[in-house]
Amino acid sequence: MVPPRTSLTPDPANPVPAKTGGLYDPRFEHDACGVGMVADLSGRRAHSTVAQALAVLRNLDHRGAKGADPQTGDGAGILTQIPDEFFRAVCGFPLPPPGHYAAGLAFVPAAGGEAAMQRVEQLAALESLSVLGWREAPCNASACGTGARAVMPRILQLFVASPRGEHGIDLDRRAFCLRKRAEHETGVYLASLSSSTIVYKGMLTALQLERFFRDLTDPRYTSALALAHSRFSTNTFPSWPLAHPFRFIAHNGEINTIRGNRNWLRAREAMLHTAVIPRDAQGRGIERLLPILDESASDSASFDACLELLHLGGRSLPHAVLMMIPQAWENDTAMSKELRAFYRFHASLMEPWDGPALIAFTDGTLAGAVLDRNGLRPGRYWVTSDGLVVLASEVGVLDIEPSRIV
Repeated sequence: MVPPRTSLTPDPANPVPAKTGGLYDPRFEHDACGVGMVADLSGRRAHSTVAQALAVLRNLDHRGAKGADPQTGDGAGILTQIPDEFFRAVCGFPLPPPGHYAAGLAFVPAAGGEAAMQRVEQLAALESLSVLGWREAPCNASACGTGARAVMPRILQLFVASPRGEHGIDLDRRAFCLRKRAEHETGVYLASLSSSTIVYKGMLTALQLERFFRDLTDPRYTSALALAHSRFSTNTFPSWPLAHPFRFIAHNGEINTIRGNRNWLRAREAMLHTAVIPRDAQGRGIERLLPILDESASDSASFDACLELLHLGGRSLPHAVLMMIPQAWENDTAMSKELRAFYRFHASLMEPWDGPALIAFTDGTLAGAVLDRNGLRPGRYWVTSDGLVVLASEVGVLDIEPSRIV
């Protein structure tokens, strides 16, 4: 008689990572939660967009988890466009034109942080990037709980540029290489490093985020879109890096196919090739960035990392999203031949990342959302007469006069 497999029974096909011990197994990590998105259809940058996204987040507080210490949250965060005018006013060092520099929030280890920062600067040089400066992110540590403070990293912002004058997505591809290597080789976690977007997040509750990060309430901080997220993990322990948003998405639900998705991507790593991801100063290609997925991270983090690879590898963001989360196309007789052909072709390249899942996404130039084909996570949206779009994982996240809703 074969005994039933448990989380403690070794599985030859899926060996437990060496760091795993006891009852905890990172292969089964999932997280879910409250998602909100606010965007201006005209692209007008305003602080009101950020303030409204923070209001949405406050109204999603019941969707977030807390520990035995009710002031220690499971995670909350916001993703916006780069607030260029604000950064020029507060950085204390000169910045190139918008789009010609990349910035991101960095979680630096409390012990050995200076050495880690120096190593990041060395890696930047290898990736043909110059470090413009580090900015200490103004944080109110008293706004978070005792448990969060006990494991709180040093929080800085890193600004880099290309001496070659690369900008936009070309700069983002170089920044991607630096970010991946920094995480693998220095222990510095970069919540984002982009020429168009920036993430503020942490081991916080939805109510604590704007009190913790002072930047977010400065009227000079403007954006035309914002993703906000309150985290309620299913099987993960809270940590500063696992708060949402990630670099492109905010996720409500679970990726139930995560083990297969990770295994397939790991199997494909040996075959990865792209001409658009730049080589480093030593002539090394994409192999220096492996592994693409962090096996100890959550399902949402893995989804975001795969999406980032597909997008920076040459596909538009909506294209990459629909590769990973296809519609139920096989038996849909109402679907156009062109769309069916799109899904049929991409089914030969990648298996679905199936939920239940609501994924909101943005690259700083567009924002959208998609449900997986099971349809078990809701998404609700409103469009107003003055061009405001509000999307969330539930209704009632923002007070909008009914006369404005079109």
